[in-house]
Amino acid sequence: MTDIKYALVTGGSRGIGRAISLKLAAMNYHVLINYRSNKPEAENTLKLIEAEGGKGELICFNVADPKEIGQVLGKWIDESQHTIEVLVNNAGINKDNLLLWMKAEEWSTIIDTNLNSFFYVTRLILKDMLANKYGRIINIVSLSGLKGMPGQVNYSAAKAGVIGATKALAQEVGKRKVTVNAVAPGFIKTDMTKDLPEKELKKLIPLNRFGEAEEVAEVVGFLASKASSYITGETISVNGGLYS
Repeated sequence: MTDIKYALVTGGSRGIGRAISLKLAAMNYHVLINYRSNKPEAENTLKLIEAEGGKGELICFNVADPKEIGQVLGKWIDESQHTIEVLVNNAGINKDNLLLWMKAEEWSTIIDTNLNSFFYVTRLILKDMLANKYGRIINIVSLSGLKGMPGQVNYSAAKAGVIGATKALAQEVGKRKVTVNAVAPGFIKTDMTKDLPEKELKKLIPLNRFGEAEEVAEVVGFLASKASSYITGETISVNGGLYS
């Protein structure tokens, strides 16, 4: 067996996911960079990791498809015989609309990608963590899951669901030295927020600016480390004081 440490970041090709992948690679993890369709951006993330002397590889699967997860991630686990020590459930999408006008597909797609994916991916990886009596599960949630945001009833419901699951799973696995925490970003400069009126919104934020993806990644890095060994079941906000 090798002493290489492995981490999986879902939705690791861009934005917050990319920053987290780079942070974990800097912590000497071999990072599995998950992506669904944007292979060029995933490859760019891997190049950035390797340019800093880190290690990683790409792993393509749809986090909302349990069959595909089993075929791709399950196969990787079976064939490599490696244990994923850190799991960051980061993949997510939004389809904003007022509930009155929301289509069933806009609801179900968001629940599948942002909430059900937590169940599908975590369940597959958890067994080895429990067997090894060590693991770090970090779920990227959102200000929307804590506060609720108009136009995001679907997204808020999904992220609030992950927060509840985080608290419950932490109680199930704590005795095996597996911690489960969530990180809730506020307005962070990414593709998902590029069309928002930053000039107006930052007036609502005590620190008077949008956050950087690297600032979220720093918190994830701490939760992934042994230094966070007595923290579990928590949701840590990274939002500039907008809502706590």
